[in-house]
Amino acid sequence: MNNDNKNNSHNGEQDQRNKESLDSRFNQTLRNVQGLLKGRSIPGKVLLTRRPDPLSDSGLPSPSYQRSLSQNDAGRRDDVDKFLEGVRNTNNPDSDSTVSKLRSSTSNIENAAKEVQKSAMGTRATDSARVMKFTRELSGHMVILERLRELAWNGVPPYMRPNVWRLLLGYAPPNSDRREGALRRKRLEYLDCVAQFYDIPDTERSDDEINMLRQIAVDCPRTVPDVAFFQQAQVQKSLERILYTWAIRHPASGYVQGINDLVTPFLVVFLSEYLEGSIDSWSISDMSSENISNMEADCYWCLSKLLDGMQDHYTFAQPGIQRLVYKLKELVRRIDEPVSRHMEDQGLEFLQFAFRWFNCLLIREIPFGLVTRLWDTYLAEGDALPDFLVYIFASFLLTVRSA
Repeated sequence: MNNDNKNNSHNGEQDQRNKESLDSRFNQTLRNVQGLLKGRSIPGKVLLTRRPDPLSDSGLPSPSYQRSLSQNDAGRRDDVDKFLEGVRNTNNPDSDSTVSKLRSSTSNIENAAKEVQKSAMGTRATDSARVMKFTRELSGHMVILERLRELAWNGVPPYMRPNVWRLLLGYAPPNSDRREGALRRKRLEYLDCVAQFYDIPDTERSDDEINMLRQIAVDCPRTVPDVAFFQQAQVQKSLERILYTWAIRHPASGYVQGINDLVTPFLVVFLSEYLEGSIDSWSISDMSSENISNMEADCYWCLSKLLDGMQDHYTFAQPGIQRLVYKLKELVRRIDEPVSRHMEDQGLEFLQFAFRWFNCLLIREIPFGLVTRLWDTYLAEGDALPDFLVYIFASFLLTVRSA
């Protein structure tokens, strides 16, 4: 009996420690997301940090590319307004207040995006210590991935991002002697796949493959529509090749709408190795066919590595996303019962808005200039990313609630 009591006591203590760890991790994430959405922290500094002070100056600058606030941002606000109008028409006496808070939060996101370019150079100049840490970590014969993850979690210098992302995803080996040869082999393998699956006439494709290619061709022009660079025909052709080749080689899921968005951070990061200046001035036609092929291969393999850890997010009925939406609902219920109850009273299901968040990893919800910084943290999380997304999304939701 005494042993049973000791075991129960031990289990209770362990449960309490787990709860405190979850609460601490969530609260840290929440504070930082609040700083971003309320415009208190400059985008490109520390978006998410494990340090107690979310507004420290230890973060790194965003790249020079940024998304302009165009008609599509206005369209997104119109969509929000339509939803808020529906909330206003309910019998909830607090609906007008909720509308004001949500609209204010949307404005803060847009204002934060406008600060990206202004802050980039100054932040880089003051962050030489962190740059030196990255340089020291990357210059060794063997990169210690755990230390690299710790550094990358707080942001990666833009010009180091291609190499860091390749390492974090396991696409490039940590052994420097093997790295160049491994990348060369994988890039040639991608070329072979394109020749085998993409560069063939439709007569050699099945009906399902033809339909999938058509759907990809329809979705490519819709991808990040308010960044002019993504509307270049050659960029869309690269995106199409990457997506179709990936889908053919992953028949369990095939192509699912939303995966097109997941390629865009990789495209921008790996193109930055060949193109200089603002993304607004980029032209893929300035690149050699070899460099375009290498960039596509890097995007393809990094996308593959990313999705290997969440394949069931994109298989039939997308059960992985359904599971995470449920976890998000339960976490919000536990962290903020009034918000959870209010959403139930309004008949708002988490699946209605959170499904797209998980499907596109927030790419459609935040200014594109912030995406690569957020993805530094995503990729640093490694295999823990799916569960970590629950914290991120709960933080976004509760930040809107407290705005």
